[in-house]
Amino acid sequence: MFDLKSYLRSVRDPLDERLQHYLRLESPAARVSQAMTYSIMAGGKRLRPVLCISAAETVGGNRETVLPLACALEFIHTYSLIHDDLPAMDNDDKRRGKPTCHVQFDEATAILAGDALLTLAFEILATTGTRLDSEMQSRWLLAIAQIASAAGFKGMIEGQMRDMAFEGTVISRRELEALHRLKTGKMIEVSVSTGALVSGASKRQQNKLNTYAQNIGLAFQVADDILNVKGDPEQLGKPIGTDQIRGKNTYPSLLGLSGAEALAGRLVNNALKAIDAFDNKADSLRAIARYVIERNR
Repeated sequence: MFDLKSYLRSVRDPLDERLQHYLRLESPAARVSQAMTYSIMAGGKRLRPVLCISAAETVGGNRETVLPLACALEFIHTYSLIHDDLPAMDNDDKRRGKPTCHVQFDEATAILAGDALLTLAFEILATTGTRLDSEMQSRWLLAIAQIASAAGFKGMIEGQMRDMAFEGTVISRRELEALHRLKTGKMIEVSVSTGALVSGASKRQQNKLNTYAQNIGLAFQVADDILNVKGDPEQLGKPIGTDQIRGKNTYPSLLGLSGAEALAGRLVNNALKAIDAFDNKADSLRAIARYVIERNR
């Protein structure tokens, strides 16, 4: 049986080392650099970079080759969390059991730290791409475009905008799914697709992996909604019940808790079915899909 804990440890250790390497290249004495490092090393799941590396390995790619890409994805994700926690957005005081960036430092520093992580991500992507041969450069350039689109106003940003705009307003299941496919799903999807792309995946492989990623991207958000209802605040590192207090649209509020749990299960089954033709190199992706709805934080 595939040992997900060992796999995650084998990915996270070199990933964390490389993330810190990139951050050390900045000015470590600067307040904004301290805020960047504080947020990056706050103990995240590293789901997006792990998915990137796992997708690359599934199609025969090399972990070391995609490590800069994986780091860039984590920088973008962390920037989004810093901004999402700000008083003007979700106004959260805790993230991963620690004070959020604007609480630990101050609001202006948090805004700039988020901006700096986003721009650093694309600096890493572009710099890495220039060192590759012409065939790899074209794949890398396409990956950069896909990440920019997923993180931008046609992806995550639009999802965040809808999430705030719809607070206190009941929306349909279709609208809720569209919101979450943008806010959470797009960055999960692009983590899988770009890891496979730069590793030379065929069009058929990319299509199957995209279907997998679309399903677990939505399943991850459904699971988050469920945890906000019945999770353990100590394990989550943040309070529960905040979605209901803010009048947010969630799957438990729309479908009921049991309905949301059933939906999450169906989405994971769809994800697993999409990659059933892959050999045991995809075992990590299979295990991650199950982890998405079995996790407690």
